[in-house]
Amino acid sequence: MKGKELLEKVIGNISKVIIGKEEVITFLLTALLADGHVLLEDIPGTGKTKLAKALAKSLDVDFSRIQFTPDLLPTDITGLSIYNQKSEEFVLRKGPAFTNILLADEINRATPRTQSGLLECMEERQITIDGETYPAGVPFFVIATQNPVETIGTFPLPEAQLDRFMMKLSMGLPTKEEECSILECYMKEEPLAILQSVITADEFLQAKAEIENVFVHRCVLEYMVEIVSATRVGENVLMGVSTRGTLALLHAAKAYAYLQGRDFVTPDDIKALAVPVLAHRIIMGYEKSNGSQDFVKTILASTIVPTEEF
Repeated sequence: MKGKELLEKVIGNISKVIIGKEEVITFLLTALLADGHVLLEDIPGTGKTKLAKALAKSLDVDFSRIQFTPDLLPTDITGLSIYNQKSEEFVLRKGPAFTNILLADEINRATPRTQSGLLECMEERQITIDGETYPAGVPFFVIATQNPVETIGTFPLPEAQLDRFMMKLSMGLPTKEEECSILECYMKEEPLAILQSVITADEFLQAKAEIENVFVHRCVLEYMVEIVSATRVGENVLMGVSTRGTLALLHAAKAYAYLQGRDFVTPDDIKALAVPVLAHRIIMGYEKSNGSQDFVKTILASTIVPTEEF
């Protein structure tokens, strides 16, 4: 299955549930293909949970959801070994992290100790319980959500964990036309309940393997490095993008180009992905909700775009 065909199938299917968010769906699928994870930040009721469930149903993979609360423990995520008196041995009870798509709902409501329980799963695709290491699912994709309002009783994600998310996205509110379409769609039935898969897990893994063949010219690599280097300097910059962020941009760009039906990356791919991939990794020295996003947009506007033919 070609990348563009895969994208059109998944977008068309998810759009039966989530209307008017083709760009967010594209970025979500890009991160999944690029072995990344996504942080969705938006006000309640914008469809974050439905989006995650619709993606899992479209790909015919396992899905788990964890509602993060202050009393949640790391073992509630990974699982634990329980002693069975009948067999006189410890039995592993796997947690919800043993899945393909994991929705970490309101992740910032859990304590830092519990939040860190996801770090090994996200970075190394493995889960350690009582000294034993188990592989995570294939694919393994974390979609974490957080609410930008009602911050009382929350624990902001530390920079080390934010850096492990390939992208930070926002659903946004629908237009009037989109909201009317939503009302018409949900008037008689629940679209998510009847949603069917459009590709199998094997087809998805085959498409994922094809991304390795996407070509990135040296001048595009230099363009990426110029953008990332510019995030590390500036009067109000406390911390810029690390090398992990540069690699995330590279892998995301290859997956994004593949989904556009190309076997090569263009500077426009880098422009499209720079804000969702880089902005959340930058720490600015002043309080402004979208300060890092504006900073990345300024860098894109001032960085010379390569024009060589490749």
